[in-house]
Amino acid sequence: MSKKHILGISCFYHDSAATLIIDNEIVAAAQEERFSRIKHDPSFPVLAINYCLEEASIADINEIDAIVFYDNPYKKLERIVQTHIESYPQTRNIWEEKMDAWITNNLTIPERALSDLGYNGQVFSVPHHISHASSAFYPSPFDEAAILTVDGVGERATASICYGSGNKIEIIKQMNFPHSLGLLYSAFTYFTGFRVNGGEYKLMGLAPYGKPVYVDKIKKNLLKINSDGSIVLNIDYFGFLDSQKMTNSNFASLFGGPAREPETELTQRELDLARSIQAVTEEIILKMAKYAKKLTNCNNLCMAGGVALNCVANGKILQEKIFDEIWIQPASGDAGCSLGSAFYFYYSHLEMKRQISKSEDSIQLGSYWGPEYSDKEIRSFLDTYSINYKKIKPSERAALVGNLLAQGKIVGNFMGRMEFGPRALGNRSILGDARSATTQSTINLKIKYRESFRPFAPSVLSTDISDYFELDTLSPFMLLVAQVNENRCIKTDTVSDIFERVNQKRSDIPAVTHVDNSARIQSVSRNHNSEYFDIINEFKKETGFGVIVNTSFNVRGEPIVCTPEEAYSCFINTEMDVLAIGNYLVTSKKEIFPNTIFRPHYNLRGTDVRKRMLKQQPKQFKRKDTLSKLYDSLSDIKHEKFSRDIEQTSNWSSICDSNIIKLSPKNPKDINSIFKEITLDWINLDTKNLELNYILEKMIDLSLKAPILRENNDGVVSDSLYVMY
Repeated sequence: MSKKHILGISCFYHDSAATLIIDNEIVAAAQEERFSRIKHDPSFPVLAINYCLEEASIADINEIDAIVFYDNPYKKLERIVQTHIESYPQTRNIWEEKMDAWITNNLTIPERALSDLGYNGQVFSVPHHISHASSAFYPSPFDEAAILTVDGVGERATASICYGSGNKIEIIKQMNFPHSLGLLYSAFTYFTGFRVNGGEYKLMGLAPYGKPVYVDKIKKNLLKINSDGSIVLNIDYFGFLDSQKMTNSNFASLFGGPAREPETELTQRELDLARSIQAVTEEIILKMAKYAKKLTNCNNLCMAGGVALNCVANGKILQEKIFDEIWIQPASGDAGCSLGSAFYFYYSHLEMKRQISKSEDSIQLGSYWGPEYSDKEIRSFLDTYSINYKKIKPSERAALVGNLLAQGKIVGNFMGRMEFGPRALGNRSILGDARSATTQSTINLKIKYRESFRPFAPSVLSTDISDYFELDTLSPFMLLVAQVNENRCIKTDTVSDIFERVNQKRSDIPAVTHVDNSARIQSVSRNHNSEYFDIINEFKKETGFGVIVNTSFNVRGEPIVCTPEEAYSCFINTEMDVLAIGNYLVTSKKEIFPNTIFRPHYNLRGTDVRKRMLKQQPKQFKRKDTLSKLYDSLSDIKHEKFSRDIEQTSNWSSICDSNIIKLSPKNPKDINSIFKEITLDWINLDTKNLELNYILEKMIDLSLKAPILRENNDGVVSDSLYVMY
């Protein structure tokens, strides 16, 4: 039987990505931002797809057996319309400004596959939370596991508990919009002045500087937490239903004033808010995990979804010993859904037998699935721009880098295949000496150009974890937080100023010890990355310490570097000491690019597209007029309202998103059969509601007749949760 080539894609919200699997093996996976150089790029991932095909030496995209999209856009449309009905007429401006672009982008996946890729095969969609769950379970080393997915919102689900066994995944329980732990956390991200869908990790890093003084106020006013981990939000305090902001005036009044303006000075209020919402999040996650254990009786847990990147909460689950083993998808956000949707199609839809690694390791290994550049390619770049370098023997590279780190040098390390997921795991990393009390502030302020309070992760030899941290398991993807061993910690004086506290020496590895003596740990195993293991091991030979600083190879606001050009540009525009790029060492800096990260000259949004857009404006305006009239019809439509029962004892539902559907380039004349097909799995649609049916049919019809508007994705992830639709 011929091998199956499955391409999974995720896009149009944030962190678009593509993954290619051939049978049960990952061949390539990467986020679009790494190629477009647009942070959190939400665009259709043409560049990432192109890379995946190149990695597999596929010249014709029609060699792909199926393209699988990471959620069901039609089911999501139903929820969007319901949201606008709930909030009518406050959402008129949002509807008129955004809906045309939404239906033109999100309902045209098969058309894009045809027009942008030249693909003539079958296109399928997998429910969003199934994609997340699949990304966690299928690559895991477990034959059986409970699967917990928690994020902002997919089609309708905001959290789900699944049971995975062999090649099957069953959704057992689902919590639905608008009751969402992810949206709750993002509301505080927005309110404390950070960007939604990009700043949540900053909020988590800020939390240890504050006190949990707002916990009671949050639990009394904003939500009810049930014993099974389900929550009920009091949506009177949130703005994401009827505005383009996460919070409203009620929220601001509750916490003593308006949201912090981005980039302004942090106050004690923001520190305490961060600590308080982190404590609430940990309580909810622990209860969800315990409920998942109760429902499945499994000894193993898999996790995915944006909230699974909250490594502090993950560490709490581990400490509670609810499960024997935990495996968390390193690309837990939407990028990982490209991988999950491909695996779900292969295992569940095609019913292929699942093969578990005999070494009890994940088939995702170290998550190094991006591009790699040969020494010949790197040298060609260096010679082209007459950059001075020293050629080093591959057998000597680890020792040289380890020795430089021991001397206190900050090293940009560029080697091997790029990481898939938001974390740099050694191959696109900036490295430093964990023993130095000044390393954290130096890298933050002079290299990363970011907030000084931000902590750094330790990369520690997998054989040495217990020597430094209170952790008795591997943590290869920086997704677990644990305390630094007490015998390594140093008692510090209490100071109120956050910047003074940042620079206090708290242990004998101060550069990776957070203010609460915790660390976000990456364990490095020889079988995942022998070169990186050897660098740390050589550093240990020099210093006696088997742990170094690891942070992503980029500056604030830029994606992690992908190419040699980008690595060198980052190196010369920061105060890094050395660039170890492949088997070459660069120490001198020569201006060859503008004072920014090198940007490839991709022309996907170029002049020709804009000219085409101008010709299409009359049709576009006509669609907007029709959509405006449809909005006027919403006020009289009866529908199932979002639950506002704050007293309910459980908010888990047994009715779950589960069906995979086939998408095909649509014939506008066949709207009735299309509508009948796509509504089969709509759980909240009353098929007798003719008014609502008419609205949805008309919107789908408009999307089928619409040109594809590539200009609508400008690469900026809005603070508005409308984009989550």
